Amino acid sequence: MVKNGKILIAKADEKELFLLPKMANRHGLIAGATGSGKTVTLKVLAESFSEMGVPVFLADVKGDLAGMVCEGSGMEERIEKFGLSDEGFSYKKFPATFWDLYGKNGIQLRTTVSEMGPILLSRILGLNDLQSDILTIAFRIADENGWFLFDTKDLKALLNELSNNNKDYAEEYGKMSPQSISAILRSVVSLETQGGDIFFGEPALNITDFFKTDTDGRGMINILDAQGLIGNGILYSTFLLWMLSELFENLPEVGDLEKPKMVFFFDEAHLLFKDTSKALTDKIEQVVKLIRSKGVGVYFITQNPKDIPDGVLAQLGNKIQHALHAYTPADQKAVKAAAESFRENPSFSTFDAIMELGTGEGVISCLDEGGIPCICERAYVLPPMSRIGGIDDSMRDNIIKSSIMYSVYANAVDNDSAFEMLKRKGILDAKEAEKAKEEEALRKAKEKEEAAQLKAQQRAAEAEIRREEREKEREAAAKKRAAKSVASTLTGTVGREVGKNFGKSFGKFGKTLGGNIGASLGRGIIGTLFKS
Repeated sequence: MVKNGKILIAKADEKELFLLPKMANRHGLIAGATGSGKTVTLKVLAESFSEMGVPVFLADVKGDLAGMVCEGSGMEERIEKFGLSDEGFSYKKFPATFWDLYGKNGIQLRTTVSEMGPILLSRILGLNDLQSDILTIAFRIADENGWFLFDTKDLKALLNELSNNNKDYAEEYGKMSPQSISAILRSVVSLETQGGDIFFGEPALNITDFFKTDTDGRGMINILDAQGLIGNGILYSTFLLWMLSELFENLPEVGDLEKPKMVFFFDEAHLLFKDTSKALTDKIEQVVKLIRSKGVGVYFITQNPKDIPDGVLAQLGNKIQHALHAYTPADQKAVKAAAESFRENPSFSTFDAIMELGTGEGVISCLDEGGIPCICERAYVLPPMSRIGGIDDSMRDNIIKSSIMYSVYANAVDNDSAFEMLKRKGILDAKEAEKAKEEEALRKAKEKEEAAQLKAQQRAAEAEIRREEREKEREAAAKKRAAKSVASTLTGTVGREVGKNFGKSFGKFGKTLGGNIGASLGRGIIGTLFKS
C-alpha cells in the first residue's frame, strides 16, 4: 500500500519498511522457496505501483494473479496484527488487462519475426552457432530485398528461397549448406506446433499500449497468462527478454524520475538464464543496467538468488528474501551467498534468519534516498488488497472483451510480406523459365530447319554435278560411236578401192592383199582422227 507517497512493503514490530518510488527503477529481487510468499509479495508491490499511477507488467505463471481484478478478503487477522485499518488499508480491485501469446486466456499478443530478430529467434529455435549465422544472413537478405518477415510462413518461404537458389547468393553471402537451412526449417516447423504460428504475426504489439492508466489515474496491471507458456521455458523467457529489449529501444532517456514509468516483473527468472550463451547473458546484463535510465524498473522473482548471474544480481538494489532451506552443503552455500548479499544487521544473523523465516516473512533491504542499501530487516510483508487466487472464465472473458485493446489486437491481419513476394517471384521465375524454354525450342527448330535446307541444297548441288558428269559421259560416248562409224565406213571404202586396184594388177592374191592393206590404212586414219 502507498503511505505518505512511499510504498509500504512490510512491518517489523513497530518498524515500517518502505520502497522509495524514485528508487524503484533501480530494480529488485524477490526470492524464496516454494510456498514462502513470493507471489503475495509480488502482488503487494504491483498493487502499490498501480495505486501510484505506474503501469505494471507481470506474468501469471500459476493463474493466481488474475484475482487482482477483485477485492480481497480473509486477511482480517493480519490487518489487525499490523494495525492497517487505522492507516487507510482497504480491500480493492485493480484495473487489469489480460494478455496471452496463444490468444486463449487473454488478448492475443503478437510480434513479428523481424521484430524478434535473429539472435533471440535463434535461442527460441535452439540453433547452433553455424545455424544462427545462417539465420542472421537470411534476415539481412530479406531486409536488402524488402521481403517483410511477419510470421513463420514468411520465414519458411525465405529459407526455401535460399535453399532452392543457393548458388545465386553464395558469391555475395558465402555458401549456406542446404542441410543447415533444412535444420533451421525443421526448427521453425517445430515452433509452429508449439503455437509459434499464432504468436508471430500482425497486428504486432505496440509496446506503448502497456503504458495505460484507468479513469482514476491508477496504472494498468498487464497480466500475461503464462500457465500454458511456462511449459516452453525458452519461448517464455525469450519473449519477456524481447519485451525488455523493446522497452529499452523504444523509450526515450528520462534519467531519474520521482517514480518509474513502468515496472516489469519477471517471474520464474531462472528460465531466462538457463542454457543461455555468454553473449546473450551479457546482452541481458547490459539491458538491465541501461533500462533504468528509461524509467523502467525490473524485478526478478526466483527461488534462489544464485539463479541470477552476478553481473545482473549486482544491479538489483531492492531485495526481499523469503525463506530458503538448506538440506545439503550446496544448499547451505546458496543460503550463505544470499545472506552475504545483504548489508548485515548486527541484531540478528542473516544466514540463520533466512532459514528460519515463516510464510510471508522476509529479510528486506531497499535503497535509501542516496541510493545506498539499507541495513536488512526481518519483517512480515503486508497482505494484498485484492483477491488471492484466480477468477472464473466468464469474468475473464468479460474483462478481455471490454478492453479497448481487444478491438486492436483480437483479429489477425495477413499483410503482403515475404511469403507473397517470394511466391510472386517464383511465378515470375517460372514464367521466365517457360519463356526461355519456348525460345530454346524455337531456336532448335530453326536450327533444324536451316540444317535441313542446307542439306537439301548440298544434295541438289551434288545431283547437279552428277548430272553434268553423266552429260559429259554421254557426249564422249556419242563422239566415240560417231568416230567408230566413220572409221568403219572409211576402212571399208579404202580397203575395197585398194583391193580392187591390186586385184587388177596381181589377180586373186593381189585382191586379198589389197584388202588387208586398205584395212590397215583405214585403222591408221581412224587412230589419227581419235588422237586429234
